Amino acid sequence: MTGPGHARCSWEAKSLAKAMIEVILITEATAPGLAVRRAEADPLLAMREIADRVGRTVESVRLAITGQRGPGGFPPPETHRLWRWSHVAAWYGIEDPAFNEAGPTALAINGWLALREVVPEVAPDPRVLLAALTNAARATA
Repeated sequence: MTGPGHARCSWEAKSLAKAMIEVILITEATAPGLAVRRAEADPLLAMREIADRVGRTVESVRLAITGQRGPGGFPPPETHRLWRWSHVAAWYGIEDPAFNEAGPTALAINGWLALREVVPEVAPDPRVLLAALTNAARATA
């Protein structure tokens, strides 16, 4: 395959930063020539996945999306039939503490990925990045 592509996974690790860095490194190691350019910690979900997360039926979610149930104003899809979890969770009034870590972590990792691409000689080793993110998380906890 040439050109951009997308992948999605779930990964267990001690922190979101560790999980994201491990997935990036393993993905690149198992697919020579592939370079990860961007990582996202706020997933895009289909209606069934939304239903599972909010404890509702797919039909209930469909009715919310079309404005036939709930207060209206359901978040628009990010792409064809995929919704950003943080927007959907907010609409349903769900507090997800993972969002507190997700935004800054994804921002830092994407900065590192951009630096690796543009000026690789100054991009830190992934272990250094992970240590810095771990220390930052501890400082804000």
